[in-house]
Amino acid sequence: MPDAPFMPKATAVWLVENTTLTFKQIAEFCNLHELEVKGIADGDVAKGIKAYNPILAGQLSREEIEMCSKDTEKKLSLLKKVDEVEIKERKKPKYTPLSKRQDRPDAILWLCKNASELTDGQISKLVGSTKGTVSLIRKRSYWNFSNLKPRDPVILSLCTQESFEKSLEKAKRRIEREKKAKIREEKKSQAASV
Repeated sequence: MPDAPFMPKATAVWLVENTTLTFKQIAEFCNLHELEVKGIADGDVAKGIKAYNPILAGQLSREEIEMCSKDTEKKLSLLKKVDEVEIKERKKPKYTPLSKRQDRPDAILWLCKNASELTDGQISKLVGSTKGTVSLIRKRSYWNFSNLKPRDPVILSLCTQESFEKSLEKAKRRIEREKKAKIREEKKSQAASV
């Protein structure tokens, strides 16, 4: 069996719709019967099959198609065989066992007390919680606040020491920027009032 392109019927649909190649050329390239290609052109075969562009897939070049369109005896040749399409896996939410569920709010409380310069967003990223939960704990209005015990998120394995320190550095730089901006604003307002 000669090398056929990836998704031969879908490729044939694209070639029928977008080129002036003969049915025989398309059939030979896609490893299909000539009548099947004619059926695709007539709309009897491959109904509902989405066209697959072999140029974008790197299986054919535009030049190759143009040369074969001009010379009906010339056969299309496959540039490379694609066996599988890359499918990116979506990140699945991590399951937290019941015994560990109290760890996040405890860690948030610890961060609010010991690293108050961190934003709600930074804390939520570090411990894998939501900004809303962080905000409630910071305001002391979390539903279970009376039972929270501040505990270090690094010790609880909710984040690494490195990621905690990076977030802290970022927060400190942000505070410095805000202080400088405030000083600049004060100087501007003083200069304006003079």
